[in-house]
Amino acid sequence: MVKAVIFDLDGTMWDSSREVAEAYNLSLEKQGLGVRFTLDDIRSHMGKTMVEIAHLAFDKVDPQRAEEIMQRCIDEENRYLTTHSGKVYDGLEDTLRALSADGWLLACVSNCQQGYIEAFYDGTGLAKYFGDKCCWGDTGLSKAENIRLVAERNHAARAVYVGDTMGDYLSAKEAGAEFIHAAYGYGTVPEGTPSIGSIGELKDKLIVK
Repeated sequence: MVKAVIFDLDGTMWDSSREVAEAYNLSLEKQGLGVRFTLDDIRSHMGKTMVEIAHLAFDKVDPQRAEEIMQRCIDEENRYLTTHSGKVYDGLEDTLRALSADGWLLACVSNCQQGYIEAFYDGTGLAKYFGDKCCWGDTGLSKAENIRLVAERNHAARAVYVGDTMGDYLSAKEAGAEFIHAAYGYGTVPEGTPSIGSIGELKDKLIVK
């Protein structure tokens, strides 16, 4: 029986908000634009797709132009993160190693752009623990559809999604996956939802159904 833990990325496995802000602002400077992203801006956008962020951040310009600006920002972001890694949460690698040893298939599903998960892998060296990945940039599908896709193509009899926001919670429910809230991340979910206060608590939480 295949059992899978599918991880969200931002706010669940790492905090890259500072590095993403630096990359976006570097790109905006190269583009000759005066606007800048703050850390709060970045954190408020975590979990959204590139298109959604473009229309929120650059709402005073033509939507197509906004997406062009944002595309250049994320191209810079992908390059930047391979050499300026986000802050991996304490205990992540130990947890990934332990879950792999216990026979869990590990995967990552995020609403990010194409290349962002790979930048996470390159910047942290953690690719060796993951058997699958999927994102909005690869498929154009919703997070719920991507969670379901990963679970189905790996024939997972049990699939658990670990994420930090209400969007993650709703996506897991829609996909028919169990959900564990990374309460140390960026968002909140309904009271009573199974949760962890640190990534190191995940292994024990998975034992309890």
